[in-house]
Amino acid sequence: MKTGVKMIDIAQKLGVSVVTVSNALGGRDGVGEEMRKKICDTADEMGYIPSNTKNERRKHIIQKLGKNVGILTAERFIGDRGTFYWELTANISNNLSKLNICTIYECLKNENENTGNLPNMISENKVDGVIVIGQLHRNYIDVLSRIEIPLLFVDFYDSRYSVDSVNSDSYNGSYMLTDYLVKMGHKKIGFIGTLNTTSSINDRYLGYLKCIIENDLEQRRDWLIDDRGGEYSLLYNDIDFPSEMPTAFVCNCDETAFRVISALRSKGVRVPEDISVVGFDNYTVSNICIPTITTVEVDIKKMADVSVEIMEKKLLDTDYSEGRRVISGNLIIKNSVLDIRTHNQGE
Repeated sequence: MKTGVKMIDIAQKLGVSVVTVSNALGGRDGVGEEMRKKICDTADEMGYIPSNTKNERRKHIIQKLGKNVGILTAERFIGDRGTFYWELTANISNNLSKLNICTIYECLKNENENTGNLPNMISENKVDGVIVIGQLHRNYIDVLSRIEIPLLFVDFYDSRYSVDSVNSDSYNGSYMLTDYLVKMGHKKIGFIGTLNTTSSINDRYLGYLKCIIENDLEQRRDWLIDDRGGEYSLLYNDIDFPSEMPTAFVCNCDETAFRVISALRSKGVRVPEDISVVGFDNYTVSNICIPTITTVEVDIKKMADVSVEIMEKKLLDTDYSEGRRVISGNLIIKNSVLDIRTHNQGE
């Protein structure tokens, strides 16, 4: 049977309008019975499949091939209800349910990640595909990449492995934030985030660095500040500020920006009057902070939609490869940045 036949193809073959074809196939008024029969017969001959029929066929195939999809998250990424990863997981699970796919969730314990033990849902063949949310150790990615069922990474990637992934646009998002600070007159800008903790932090640093280089601004090692315990660790450290401070900090996430603002306040430094601070994610903490945090909004809903769309395709065709999908974000301007051009002019 031919595929991809559209109403316009039928209309062109019969010399009628697309509206006439649509009314005929939909059983609506405005089309004579003889013409309706002719259109329906031609549609059958050409192999036309109505969209709703296509969806039902896909759903039926999915139900047969992929009844269960696993969602795997490393223990260190598990947060309270309402956190970024919690909401991303909930959105993906809800979208899978709309396809009548059951979600099996499993938390990857630190000891299992270190020893390379596969999750029970994989070792016991309980799932037909796996979506991993949040960064994994490279050694564990090596183990996981060998499984023979569809695999998708969400909110991280590793260039050494050809595993499909869905990511927010960390690079360009951080560039936008840094460029906004430059437009506000800032020339001394630091970055806060521990490199190699996640691919997202690395990309956000590179976006920041690109903007610094393009504007021929000063690069200082003491303005690159750690915010957590090292490679793969999400445990936050106390911020060790340099003796000579920049006028602004780009933080790798809103949580870090919130902590930076609190730490500065404890030292008697005002935000944004003394130092400006920006974050990333546009999550809850950016709105409850005083001042509210200028940030880049990550489109969680779209990330979830695209993730499920890709997994659906992989369940239908185990050879399907998407590559790396990047979801753009938007600059959200709030109250944590001072326009020092205006401020300096007023002095």
